[in-house]
Amino acid sequence: MMHQRRAGVGEHGGIKRRISICFSSSSSSLPFRCFSPLFLGLSSLLRLSSLLILLSIRMGTKSGAILVAVFTLLLLSPEVYSSSNDGLIRIGLKKRKLDQLNRISRLRNCKEGGALRGPLRKYYPNGYISDPEDADIVSLKNYMDAQYFGEIGIGTPSQKFTVIFDTGSSNLWVPSSKCYLSLACYFHSKYKSSASSTYKKNGKSAAIHYGTGAISGFFSQDSVRVGDLVVKNQDFIEATREPSITFLAAKFDGILGLGFQEISVGDAVPVWYNMVDQGLVKEPVFSFWLNRNTEEGEGGEIVFGGVDPNHYKGEHTYVPVTKKGYWQFDMGDVLIDGETTGFCGGGCSAIADSGTSLLAGPTTIITQINNAIGASGVISQECKTVVAEYGKTIIDMLLAEAQPEKICSQVGFCTFDGTAGVRMGIESVVDENSGRSSGGSRDAMCSACEMAVVWMQNQIRKNQTEEQIINYVNQLCERLPSPMGESVVDCDKLSSLPSVSFTIGGKAFDLSAEEYVLKVEAGVASQCISGFIALDVAPPRGPLWILGDVFMGQYHTVFDYGNLQVGFAEAA
Repeated sequence: MMHQRRAGVGEHGGIKRRISICFSSSSSSLPFRCFSPLFLGLSSLLRLSSLLILLSIRMGTKSGAILVAVFTLLLLSPEVYSSSNDGLIRIGLKKRKLDQLNRISRLRNCKEGGALRGPLRKYYPNGYISDPEDADIVSLKNYMDAQYFGEIGIGTPSQKFTVIFDTGSSNLWVPSSKCYLSLACYFHSKYKSSASSTYKKNGKSAAIHYGTGAISGFFSQDSVRVGDLVVKNQDFIEATREPSITFLAAKFDGILGLGFQEISVGDAVPVWYNMVDQGLVKEPVFSFWLNRNTEEGEGGEIVFGGVDPNHYKGEHTYVPVTKKGYWQFDMGDVLIDGETTGFCGGGCSAIADSGTSLLAGPTTIITQINNAIGASGVISQECKTVVAEYGKTIIDMLLAEAQPEKICSQVGFCTFDGTAGVRMGIESVVDENSGRSSGGSRDAMCSACEMAVVWMQNQIRKNQTEEQIINYVNQLCERLPSPMGESVVDCDKLSSLPSVSFTIGGKAFDLSAEEYVLKVEAGVASQCISGFIALDVAPPRGPLWILGDVFMGQYHTVFDYGNLQVGFAEAA
């Protein structure tokens, strides 16, 4: 029989309360002692039980009976110890509500990033992917929005850390006791190698760059406890620098990556690989159940070694992993109220990413969704300029059956590489007098033109008039996401908003407004934020969708490492 323990994390990442049993005796052979059953193994609990029975005899019938009764209740409590014979290892997840303070912190951090600003921003690699073919893999993490955390232990005896179980990265890192110069380290648990008897020195330097922050440090090796499993000789990063405000304000200590080794910094073997290789799990499968009910305290559960049938309804739809690195697969059309958006009809790529709270996709589609749900964004002058000056020309070219992917290069906004328009702003030319970047402007105009072509083509299919098409595209220009990628929705209109569906494995997976809109606490009031954010990834890796917690909360997700496939079923 394999025993299991649910490991939870406090809501605010601070010191957790634990139940301890303390007793004293006048006998010198039984000094004052305290025990916490939550952190004792089964054999230790049995020894403690025997000790308490002996103590009860010495204390007398009444006092002894009370003591044994209290301990028995604690021992039987599922929060203290739970057993199962299904061979699965469960890690309980805690969630927190999004709040305005975290959004402000994220805004400040994004402004510090500089290059990440702007609704038409393009994300490019940060230079740490080992495979040259993965040059377009995007590091887009914004952990400030992360809501789900679990607990692990590192070292012997175990040092406990709160981590995000992240399928969109592959390294394990936690703050180091040698982190002296980063303020973030002083607000989180830190790993102390000298306190562990199983620590092995490595020392190789490491750095991980995220979309809104970076960490650096060095590799070490130690035992890692996940639930009741102990992974031996695990390489991980001791972070000695966490300069970003993201990590200062975060409610987690570190990240445990569950992606493939292909994107692992330093080519370190991921924790999940070692779980499988060391024979610690029943099957090479893990699964996520995320509880999206904001009124319930239970955040969800990650199950290692298989799936829990209580976590989903019906059958899973499986799709093969198309490129190892992220858990990436092919996705079909995206529908708004059952109607095609006209962008992914020929197929898009998607990744299931538990470390991203929202749902990210191409700006072209996100803008159409924002328009359909009445989300307010920032007006893009570039977009309106394209429509005003070249709208009719683009419509005429489409009606003349010109190749859509060549139109923006033919009107001068982009160059053409044989498959699609390529932005000309590869190198920015700065006007010393104005301080503005002409390269960046051309890049934005190219993006605006490409979006306008898709939108117009979609309206032509619906037999709309030229005037109707121009008006519709201008409306979409006004709905372009804000520089933060977020858009605000009227909370009072959720019941009237359309559904958004994603075609995976030939099946449509629907999200209702209540499911794709996030309520953010803002004092006594709440603000409704669209769960969709814009993300543009260039071919061949893109167009790419990131299906984060907004999607995974509604659809139980299985990561099948043995068969290299991802499965989705309605969450229970």
